[in-house]
Amino acid sequence: MINLVLLLVGFLLLTVGGEAMVRGSLALAERMGLSPLLCGLLIVGFGTSAPELAVSLDAVLRGVPDIALGNIAGSNISNTLLILGICAVIAPLPVQPLV
Repeated sequence: MINLVLLLVGFLLLTVGGEAMVRGSLALAERMGLSPLLCGLLIVGFGTSAPELAVSLDAVLRGVPDIALGNIAGSNISNTLLILGICAVIAPLPVQPLV
């Protein structure tokens, strides 16, 4: 039961932190005159990749480069497929037919 509570608290904190990061990075981008796309690519992109960077760096320093490589590959696969899929379910992405 305590694990479920901790999981829910973790999701809540993750949601609040993510919201604060997006709002803060958008405010910073507005002050610097950057577009929201560039803001997402640079500021938010680095922030969301920081945990993978830390895990991969730790794995390499411990002499386990396979973990670092697996972490990078797994992160890219989940970001591309899982997160994009969830976003498309929540807010469908418009696609222009080419044929």
